[in-house]
Amino acid sequence: MEIASKTVTFLLVFLLVFVAGGILLQIFLSKRESRWPGLMLPLLTFLYSLLMACSAVAYSGGIPWGPILASLILGNIPTVILLAIYAACREKSRNRSELDKMNIDDL
Repeated sequence: MEIASKTVTFLLVFLLVFVAGGILLQIFLSKRESRWPGLMLPLLTFLYSLLMACSAVAYSGGIPWGPILASLILGNIPTVILLAIYAACREKSRNRSELDKMNIDDL
């Protein structure tokens, strides 16, 4: 029993570090000058959600609309979160660049 609780604790800490690292990586990539690096992680999570939807079709043989919609909705939650981080970081940099342009014009 003690081994199981240590394993669960280790897995939860690992998952927390993995998620925090992914968010920090998304913030770092979103602050880059080019917009494309910040769109890589949302693109990967979107493609993964499509893969989950395709696997729901492959396992059942037919077209099960319930599991397809569920996998698309639940699979795109990380995509929406990463796109929100991207939009927030790009908006900050856009405001900063406009403020710099105004300061240059004032001189």
